[in-house]
Amino acid sequence: MAKAVRYHKQGGPEVMQYEDVQVGDPGPGQVRIRHTAIGVNFVDTYQRSGLYPMQLPQVAGNEGAGVVEAVGQGVTELKSGDRVAYTGLPGSYCDVRLVPADRMVKLPQGISEEQAASMMLKGLTVHYLIHTTYPVKKGETVLWHAAAGGVGLIACQWLKHLGVTVIGTAGSDEKCALAKAHGAEHVINYSRENFVERVQAITGGKKVPVVYDSVGKSTWEGSLECLRPRGLIVSFGNASGPVAPVNLGILSAKGSLYVTRPARPGRAASSLPPPAWRRASPWAGPRRSP
Repeated sequence: MAKAVRYHKQGGPEVMQYEDVQVGDPGPGQVRIRHTAIGVNFVDTYQRSGLYPMQLPQVAGNEGAGVVEAVGQGVTELKSGDRVAYTGLPGSYCDVRLVPADRMVKLPQGISEEQAASMMLKGLTVHYLIHTTYPVKKGETVLWHAAAGGVGLIACQWLKHLGVTVIGTAGSDEKCALAKAHGAEHVINYSRENFVERVQAITGGKKVPVVYDSVGKSTWEGSLECLRPRGLIVSFGNASGPVAPVNLGILSAKGSLYVTRPARPGRAASSLPPPAWRRASPWAGPRRSP
């Protein structure tokens, strides 16, 4: 009998229960994986709490890595004993489960299962944020909230490699030091500093073309103030609570701003071209000065 962490109602951590679950043989197109590591992400708490409603009962978690135990009919790319990882499949807080074979990534030598389970969701998130949501350019300066979080630390390193200057915010001096050690050029402790004023000072009043905001409610208004005309706020999380309903007129009043709320599933179908409005927008592809 397999074990899983499951919840039958939505709420706080107390709703999670350690239970026996039945796991059968893989069906067509499936593999059975025995986890050796699972990823823990903020989205797990959104799903458990009900912010993102889930069908109940539900096994918690969305990301894991391990070893293939068995393969179903029609599976040719994987075999028993292969090391694999995945993300975006609810139900990872368990020791054994069935998963679609085409959602598995075979791990190369040199990448541990622990590394894969802890970084796939965060790494893919950073990829779509900086390459398709807003294609960053060398020499640009961006504002990244929660720069010392799992996504933020990957973003700081990646953006520095691309020649982008990162202004990172965090909630303590220790977290600010961590973000700076991972590539943020400037760091702001927003628990005791006004990040809007600091961004103004750092950029010489020019502000930034894009703000990446996973904090949500507490940083929303300040993020708008940090954008230059026709800038973009990328709201991709709610760590402080959901953003309140927005009067769209505020975007016009603050300089014809853009806002987007992207998510990984909507970016997964790589065969889909970007929507026409994004291809035509002034912050996608070649851009003019405001």
